[in-house]
Amino acid sequence: MSSTTSSGSLPSGLAVLTTFPDVLFIPEFVFGGLVWILVASSKVQIPMLQGWVMFVSVFCFVMSTTLLFLYICGAHGGSSSWVTLDVICQETAALFYLSAAVLEAFFTYTAADLFPGNIYRENIAAVVFAFVVTLVYVIHKVGSLLRWKSS
Repeated sequence: MSSTTSSGSLPSGLAVLTTFPDVLFIPEFVFGGLVWILVASSKVQIPMLQGWVMFVSVFCFVMSTTLLFLYICGAHGGSSSWVTLDVICQETAALFYLSAAVLEAFFTYTAADLFPGNIYRENIAAVVFAFVVTLVYVIHKVGSLLRWKSS
């Protein structure tokens, strides 16, 4: 990486993919996409519960993609309000994914006897990746908060 931490402003262009915490967009896409795929491919016994998990994974994927695209294009123009927006988006995503991970874990735990082996394993994998992506969003949020504090 060219820089281990970013200063008080958001990077532009491809520098977004080389600065901390913005490099965390990549694992957010990978692990969030895995949650999305695993929940979409599993059997739905409680539509509201797994619907929330799907909403969170799709919403956060779209939000992160939009932010990354705007940062690469340089739409923020060095404005400090974008640093605040970054903190708000990362906080929202972290809270949403935490709630989705807990709900998916609850569903998987209660439905253990209802599913055959492969479907149960898919749900377990979705739980693991939901907690991993929650951790990544929390780390991204902390980095964004540090950047916001220094701006």
